[in-house]
Amino acid sequence: MGSLSIWHWIIVIAVVLLLFGRGKISDLMGDVAQGIKAFKKGMQDDDTTAEKSAEPVKSIDHNAKPSTAARSDVGSKAV
Repeated sequence: MGSLSIWHWIIVIAVVLLLFGRGKISDLMGDVAQGIKAFKKGMQDDDTTAEKSAEPVKSIDHNAKPSTAARSDVGSKAV
């Protein structure tokens, strides 16, 4: 009673095939395979992006005062 016999498995497989059909199951497996391939490609793209971005990033000093060139338009308002 604890395990299923071969006849139970045959009935279960027959019901699944009747409900979903042979075409739907193969389409589903094809979609799963495409999803796995896309996932692996995405993981490889992440690895190559991480290797390319290994260059140091310039840090921004938020406490620095703005230069005079950036403030030249402040005093040039026409009256």
